[in-house]
Amino acid sequence: MEIGSKLELCYQVQSSDLAKELSFDPQDDFPEVYATSRMIALMELAAARLMKPLLAEGELSVGVNVNVTHMAATPNNVEVKAIATYRGVSGKLHEFEVELYDQGGLAGSGIHTRAIVKTERLIQGAISRQNSAL
Repeated sequence: MEIGSKLELCYQVQSSDLAKELSFDPQDDFPEVYATSRMIALMELAAARLMKPLLAEGELSVGVNVNVTHMAATPNNVEVKAIATYRGVSGKLHEFEVELYDQGGLAGSGIHTRAIVKTERLIQGAISRQNSAL
């Protein structure tokens, strides 16, 4: 993949994506706007899809680091667009500039890194980690 390669991913914000809906406790009071965690998930998805051509059989990419700023509130039922731009590889980490736009312009931006891992190794590592905690 060439540095500067981009992938755009459009998505219609739904009520389940709102900060208010992410609460685990009724005493929490979050606004009815696009949740930062959902913004990050869309940014990660755009980067993951951009990386697909780099993956071999039995591999997937996983998020390693996210450093983003959520700059503007986006209401329900608005289309957002996440853009991932490939910045290159450093060791085993692939770095992306990620941005989120809504009707008002830039709503979020930052840097995201991903690594390529063997799917089976990842699953087995997660199981071993859980079993060792018991």
